Amino acid sequence: MSDRRTTRIFCASTLYGAATLAAALDADCFGPADRRLLLVSNNSATPELSEPFDASPAFAHLRDRFDGVLSWNEAIAPFHPGGWGPRPDDQILWERYLRMLWDLGDDRIELAVESIQVNPALAICQVFGGAPVDVYADGLMSYGPTRFKIDPLVGTRVRRVLHLDLVPGLTPLLLTEFGVPPEIVPTDAFLKVLGELSDTGETLPVVEEAALLLGQYLSALDILTGEEEEDLHVRMLRGVVRLGHTRVVFKPHPSAPARWSRALEKEAERLGAELTVLDTPVLAEVVYQRMRPALVVGCFSTALLTASALYGLPVARTGTGLLLERLTPYENSNRVPVTIVDALLPDLADDDAVREQHRGMDVDDLTQLLRAVGFAMQSKIYPELRPAAERYLSQRLDARTWRYFKRRRLTSLGLPGGVPAQLAFIPRNATVRRMARRARSLRRRVVRRGDA
Repeated sequence: MSDRRTTRIFCASTLYGAATLAAALDADCFGPADRRLLLVSNNSATPELSEPFDASPAFAHLRDRFDGVLSWNEAIAPFHPGGWGPRPDDQILWERYLRMLWDLGDDRIELAVESIQVNPALAICQVFGGAPVDVYADGLMSYGPTRFKIDPLVGTRVRRVLHLDLVPGLTPLLLTEFGVPPEIVPTDAFLKVLGELSDTGETLPVVEEAALLLGQYLSALDILTGEEEEDLHVRMLRGVVRLGHTRVVFKPHPSAPARWSRALEKEAERLGAELTVLDTPVLAEVVYQRMRPALVVGCFSTALLTASALYGLPVARTGTGLLLERLTPYENSNRVPVTIVDALLPDLADDDAVREQHRGMDVDDLTQLLRAVGFAMQSKIYPELRPAAERYLSQRLDARTWRYFKRRRLTSLGLPGGVPAQLAFIPRNATVRRMARRARSLRRRVVRRGDA
């Protein structure tokens, strides 16, 4: 029997992720280890100007789950966690360096990481090349396909995908190309951890029977312009006031510009509503516990699903139709969260659906939809999903479900709903394009002469 010490390194970039890990530890989802180390990564655009989550008062409630806290930013400085990965020839050197820096010796290393498709998680897995890996997911992206094709030297080491049960009955697609099984982090354990964080919201104002608006800062992702996102928040406010909510709380994204809040304040004054803007950076789930909002409204935030599935709060979504149209390329990993929220939750514009909390799809229909969307997004990674995608598109493509697909994408994959094969050559045919341009030019000249 080996006398080597086992050290498990848990990697997290957000307080929410650390809370998910804490819940998994409390529920004994991880086996015994001699040491548990939390590796914190600050992935913000300018980490030098922002505090990592482990510096927040809320983290003190999670700290005792770990034997030590490490900083990935400090270890790889001056590189940025989101953009740096080790060169293949340097991986062994980096492992030796980190073992010395973190006093790992010849420990047997096990990893628990999030978002394994990208850095920093991918870089950490590459540095510790022989370590078994557990992937944990705290959001809706785990229900979609793996974002990029992963090196088998990394993918075959993944043992399972731990995830919150945000859509009961829905099974994650993430990493199934490697046969990785999903495992649910018990909801009771997660709620218990969130309960421990509730006192971090003591400075929150007490607003009873209020509607809560969730900001996401989508313009930072180049999905919407700043003006469009500001207008989205205003439409949220108008929608909840129309439903009869005169007390409204807005929880902006921590990085969002202050002018958005001022625009909402002006609109609230015009509508005769009492608006409270939360300037305290706390988890939405802490707000749920402290305020018990009468309605939670957002675009496609994971917090909408935690409100509904974990806290039983009424929810509504808005703006998802625009995002489904705007997301590019089709493989954009936000497509699955937007699809889930759009397909499941009531539209704020539909008063009756919001009041009755009418769900758009059941889990079986959503599962079939996501298999089709997942194949359309990553057909080379999931070729086995083609029959399911063809079946869904040939039987279920209608005015409601067309919003989740693009005709050009279906055409390129030879799927039902695309341009028929005998016509597919037209957009690429130079002669046809030249004739079309001549026809348009001739039509313009005829119109100008007619006006004269």
